[in-house]
Amino acid sequence: MPIRLAMTDLRLQIPLLLAIICYPERMKSAVPEKVYSCITDPRFLQGLKALIGLNITRGVNNKLSQYVINNWKRDAKFINDQEIVLITGGSSGLGALMAQDFARRGVKVISMDVNPPQKTQAGIHFYKVDVTSSADLAAAGANIRKTHGDPTVLINNAAVGYAMTLLDEPEESIRRSFEVNAFAHFLTAKEFLPAMIKRNHGHIVTVASMASYVTVASIIDYNCTKASAVAFHEGVASELKHRYNAPNVRTSLISPTWIRTPLIEALTSDPSFNDIILEPEDVSSEIVKQVISGRSGHVVLPNFYTPITGIRAWPSWLQESVRNHLGSLFDLKVRWGGKHKIDPRLVGGTVADLK
Repeated sequence: MPIRLAMTDLRLQIPLLLAIICYPERMKSAVPEKVYSCITDPRFLQGLKALIGLNITRGVNNKLSQYVINNWKRDAKFINDQEIVLITGGSSGLGALMAQDFARRGVKVISMDVNPPQKTQAGIHFYKVDVTSSADLAAAGANIRKTHGDPTVLINNAAVGYAMTLLDEPEESIRRSFEVNAFAHFLTAKEFLPAMIKRNHGHIVTVASMASYVTVASIIDYNCTKASAVAFHEGVASELKHRYNAPNVRTSLISPTWIRTPLIEALTSDPSFNDIILEPEDVSSEIVKQVISGRSGHVVLPNFYTPITGIRAWPSWLQESVRNHLGSLFDLKVRWGGKHKIDPRLVGGTVADLK
């Protein structure tokens, strides 16, 4: 931690540089001789100056990005007892954790899912809804508005995924992937965004994935739907500003790597799976933090994966190296409970058999 702070925190770097330059005698008496000779070395001073310049540039860049994507507006105030957060896929995994976190803060939560939650909690109101059905959403929307009011935050979290190759995956599951992971975003926005636009207040959160940027074997449909989620996020932000004159409606994109949730349990439970896995509690807390901040943004988890979001600008050999590494994690068989087992759909089963 001290090394990391020294590398990134200007509050340490600038005083250190000034102390070395302006008060060399005091520094000499304050630190061991070996340390003093090291920090007064011209090469160390040049490196420290370069580091300070780099961090200043990065800080200015981050602030400029923040102001631009928020349309040069101040952070919107998130008042817990006045907000209504709607979460799709809110009965389990990441969605359930977010719902519980918001509810503990006194925020009213609307949870939409095809399955009921395993346990109830005060402040969380469950609606059984198929988010791929506009009729279901319209009926639930009318009920929600009548009972609770208009949602001020929409978190498009519901998702499905099937680790199968293009030629082996049934058409049914391919269509289901696109309907839940991509098409549903359009339907939920059409149902709940108008009220946000009218008030010029709200927040649309799109849960994407690092799979939005790196496409690999056996999850092509999932990659395509998550790439679509990124385009959806960018397009909604543009229309809010240029078509609907609602610059205070915030938009956030969440791009995590693997999360230890039921969606990929069959994959991550395999002992041979050795990629980074995030704990759902950590991801949930970051999403809640982003919503409460009242600003638009792009949250990449873990943060040091941020450069990967620009992978398509990398040299081809480097792009393929990343894809080759990740492609080896999958095969024609679904990893099931630590063992390789034939996917039920390959032997006459259905999507329902995966649950």
